[in-house]
Amino acid sequence: MNITRWEPFREVEDMFRQYSPFFSRAMRRFEADEGGWRPVADISETDTEYLIKAELPEVKKEDVKVTFEQGLLTISGERRQEKKQKDENQIRVESFYGSFSRSFSLPDNIDAKTIQAECKEGVLRVRIPKTTPTKPEQPIAVEVK
Repeated sequence: MNITRWEPFREVEDMFRQYSPFFSRAMRRFEADEGGWRPVADISETDTEYLIKAELPEVKKEDVKVTFEQGLLTISGERRQEKKQKDENQIRVESFYGSFSRSFSLPDNIDAKTIQAECKEGVLRVRIPKTTPTKPEQPIAVEVK
């Protein structure tokens, strides 16, 4: 059985995303104010692997950690804010900074030992190879004495 992290605002955010990008952005700002930000991710599948692409703008690969434990793949890290120049006056800051974490529940048909991750040009790509599904065992009749 896989553990799925409950995110109470996911359904509301999905609804707002369908109707207006403004509402989606507002929800992301609310989540950031609640303690960190959550990078967006795309998940795709081929016959041989699953691919998770997470947007991590201005995040160094040294600041990203990918772990897999008990069917849960977690991407975590930190986006550090650049130091302001003395003569710089920031008018508006819409970027998210600080710690982040995203977790994904993975199916049983993966090869966890060969998961690969690459961070390039602000996008983290995590490749999760599939294994061939095992045939379910046929029931064995046990004689009752």
